[in-house]
Amino acid sequence: MQKTVEQLHYWLIKVPEVFRVMTEAEITQRPAPKKWSKKEVIGHLCDSAIVNLERFLQIQNEASPYVVTTYDQVQWVALQGYQELPIEDILMLWTSINKKIMYVLNHLDEETLAQPCVMNQQQRTLGWLIEEYMQHLAHHIHHQILMNECET
Repeated sequence: MQKTVEQLHYWLIKVPEVFRVMTEAEITQRPAPKKWSKKEVIGHLCDSAIVNLERFLQIQNEASPYVVTTYDQVQWVALQGYQELPIEDILMLWTSINKKIMYVLNHLDEETLAQPCVMNQQQRTLGWLIEEYMQHLAHHIHHQILMNECET
């Protein structure tokens, strides 16, 4: 889990640095209709962090196995109005939630990581869900923030 926490810490430093050197046009431009801007991508990552922090806590607290529910990612981005918010506010939210996730991850033991959950009718574990969160985060950062193409 230490490697996961270190990777998350790296992104919490790197992503704001990347946004600081971008122009407003680069941050807000949508590459095509129904595609997210970089600002909306980081907003989506805020939503993902919020949802996953709750999952990481509930798996430890709810009846086993915890059933992971989904959410309408596209609708959440639209409803939260990330495109209209200052990028500094979005980055502050994303950083704060992920710092809380780091705290939670630092306090998990092997037994807790093995706690079961069900996602898409498949048996998984809390450890698997955490790794899935990190892969999702890295995918969006690599392919949509660090690159020019932004897709929903």
